[in-house]
Amino acid sequence: MSQSMYKATGEARITDVPKVSITKPLPPETFIDHREGEESHDFVHGPGFNAETRWEAMPPDEYLTPTDIFYVRSHAPTPHLDAAAWRLEVEGDAVERSFSIGYEELLGLPSVAVVKMLECAGNGRIFFGEDQNRETPGTQWRLGAVGVAEWTGVPLREILERANVKPSARDVMAESLDEARMRRPIPIGKALDDAIVAYAMNGETLPLDHGFPARLVVPGWAAVASVKWLGKLTVSSEPLFSPWNTEKYVLTGGGHDGSPITNSVTKSAPHLAWDAEVPSGPNTVRGRSWTTEGSIARVEWSLDGGEWRDCDIEGPNLPEAWATWEISADLPPGRHTLRLRATDTEGNTQPEEAPFNDEGYLYGAVVGFPIHAT
Repeated sequence: MSQSMYKATGEARITDVPKVSITKPLPPETFIDHREGEESHDFVHGPGFNAETRWEAMPPDEYLTPTDIFYVRSHAPTPHLDAAAWRLEVEGDAVERSFSIGYEELLGLPSVAVVKMLECAGNGRIFFGEDQNRETPGTQWRLGAVGVAEWTGVPLREILERANVKPSARDVMAESLDEARMRRPIPIGKALDDAIVAYAMNGETLPLDHGFPARLVVPGWAAVASVKWLGKLTVSSEPLFSPWNTEKYVLTGGGHDGSPITNSVTKSAPHLAWDAEVPSGPNTVRGRSWTTEGSIARVEWSLDGGEWRDCDIEGPNLPEAWATWEISADLPPGRHTLRLRATDTEGNTQPEEAPFNDEGYLYGAVVGFPIHAT
């Protein structure tokens, strides 16, 4: 690509191509397109640039979510960044040495590959209205704003150690290079523990919509902490704040105290369309349950309000990811409700009702999935 096709931006160059909010195809049989109102330039409170994976599109025999069907949650349109011009800046009062690192240098650092889940904090938001009659603002996700991928990258501590982090360090603020300049701090302990700067997803170069050239991946935390299109890391001796940990992604209302969201909650979903039509008689239903605390210990199912029975957990069951399971159900003709309930190894079980909050985050209650046996 010629140099004339780039624009200078300071930290990186953005390719001079028509602006598209999400670059990858969004076929309706695979995604629910949540991009209504995308002309908004309120990147904090606006509707976002989002696409939800349909559960019926999830390959039942694959543990990882294929990249082409992985959900998209962005606060601004996907930027087209030039890796050759990209730099990751590291600075702040809690480092002895400010520096920057380029893409090829990043690829040359010691790397790790981890299989972890990313989930939007608002995943399941629609059920606050549908099941609990308390509708909340924001994208009305069902349960498809979640995915598990293999992320390859450099441990964040590897980068921060090169800046000689001071003992006084408290927070690390990650900042994006998209129009939103999305910023979200994490505690220094988490940054030095298991966060990585990822440059590959499922064994391939990180796609544009998922953060190319590099993104943060913060295992076990809601995906808002895993900042895409990473351009700057600020290490501070004082607590750091941004709209994304003071105005949004905090728990308010319902008795909450405004604390920022960290971990997500345990959830379950079958590999079925919402209000799926299936043949009557014996049916094998597969699905997944996930958690950000430990791994899944047990999954139960109930049909039409009947007794709870155990699902058969099969295949990998990795921490801070999900477990795949299978059930056999004999469905008479007519309409049915399948209910699922997971428990993780930390003892967290999906409740009958989710604690309410004003923004509709962290919906983890048992959901009744409608099924029509024909």
